[in-house]
Amino acid sequence: YKLELIEELKKQKKPISIYKTLDKNKEIFVDLCAGPHIFSTKSINKDAFKLEKLAGAYWKGNEKNPMLTRIYGLAFNTKKELETYLNLIEEAKKRDHRVLGPQLDLFSFHEEFGPGLVYWHPKGGLIRVLMENFWREAHLKNDYGIVFTPHIGKSDLWKISGHLGFYKENMYSSMIIDDDEYYIKPMNCPFHIQIFKTKIHSYRDLPFRWAELGTVYRYEKAGVLHGLLRVRGFTQDDAHLFCTPEQMPSEIKKVLDFSLYILKSFGFDQFNVYLSTKPKDSIGKLSKWNEATKALEKAIKAAKLPYQIDKGGGAFYGPKIDIKIKDALGREWQCSTIQFDFNMPEKFQMKYIDKNGKSQQPYMIHRALMGSIERFFGTLIENYAGAFPFWLSPIQIKLLPINDKFIPFAYALKEKLEAEDFRIEIDDNKETISKRIRNAEIEKIPYTIVLGQKEIDSGKLPIRERFNDEIKFLALDEFIEICKNQIPKPKKI
Repeated sequence: YKLELIEELKKQKKPISIYKTLDKNKEIFVDLCAGPHIFSTKSINKDAFKLEKLAGAYWKGNEKNPMLTRIYGLAFNTKKELETYLNLIEEAKKRDHRVLGPQLDLFSFHEEFGPGLVYWHPKGGLIRVLMENFWREAHLKNDYGIVFTPHIGKSDLWKISGHLGFYKENMYSSMIIDDDEYYIKPMNCPFHIQIFKTKIHSYRDLPFRWAELGTVYRYEKAGVLHGLLRVRGFTQDDAHLFCTPEQMPSEIKKVLDFSLYILKSFGFDQFNVYLSTKPKDSIGKLSKWNEATKALEKAIKAAKLPYQIDKGGGAFYGPKIDIKIKDALGREWQCSTIQFDFNMPEKFQMKYIDKNGKSQQPYMIHRALMGSIERFFGTLIENYAGAFPFWLSPIQIKLLPINDKFIPFAYALKEKLEAEDFRIEIDDNKETISKRIRNAEIEKIPYTIVLGQKEIDSGKLPIRERFNDEIKFLALDEFIEICKNQIPKPKKI
């Protein structure tokens, strides 16, 4: 394997480096490595070192290659730092969406019929519908047009866009239909451009803000697939903005503010922002790069967000903002991207007529808020440890009649709560009340209400909130108001 790497490095004319590790000035380990290595094993604090686990890994992440053994180790400066990290890892295991998803009956994978493809169960499907409905309503209130585009396109489209030239290895194999070659789409952007090109636009028509929940397919190597976070079929919450140079700065500010609003609506309020600037190899006019970068940075500062500049880290076709959210454990998750594109408008010859009657090329901005529905869903599970906010919980309230006598009362209450658009379930099986309360806790139901004669006589409901042993006695109207206040309503930003 090392020899194979050496041959590849030679062909690519890349440097080959070898590192040696010493113990008592004796050479104990020689490694082909990009480096660096520690000079001596004395540098390792043995109390802050731990071999963590072993795992199988396909050579180069390709399932057609032999499987090797990967050894994971941890090294910190102090024992306390190691223990803190290990505690974090244990907590993360409890939140692992790959475990909680099937446990809560949200989704499954069936590798035998295609790795990296998600099967959404009714409860997971309901949460997804709630997420998407909020997304759509918020976009409509903020002057976006909702579009739908095909799942496949002729090879000519992908040749013009450049995907067949630089992205083909990440695309699924082509299919022949009526003697023409088609590809299932890995991205939505070329289709949105075709909508733009259906007519000649004046500067008065712009800006256009077009959004789509578009399902795409990308061939990810089996070795990198990881639950919902890395899949082969996923739905991008995609949007493309087309605007004039005069409109561009305000559009960037609006789209950044809108991105933050959506993320905050799902409970995330800590962000790390990265501004990636012009790389050495790039296309597009320098003036456009400068104007775009300036607009991105100005919008970040206006939002009072801490940010880092990734100098030269932009794509070859434009600068971008990446927004990473922090979850309940302080872990970073890549979510929103606001990306300029100086490439596609040129390739597809996009034009509009300016105020002087001249043909001009519009600014094109790619924008994803959640990244993908699948990845964001996995992030939500891990952030909330499966205990979704009230508005996203598949079952919001569980009613527990203490015996058969109170089942009619439970159904009457269920009808009143459902009239307020809450999702209710009655557990009237023969298990004990304590067992049924425990079942509701395992299912992470936000509210559980035990119903008996006392509740009928008093007109008060004993509200047991998730993860809280204290019972609050509330009138039905009070309880309904508390529940309604937990449901976010899309608004104009």
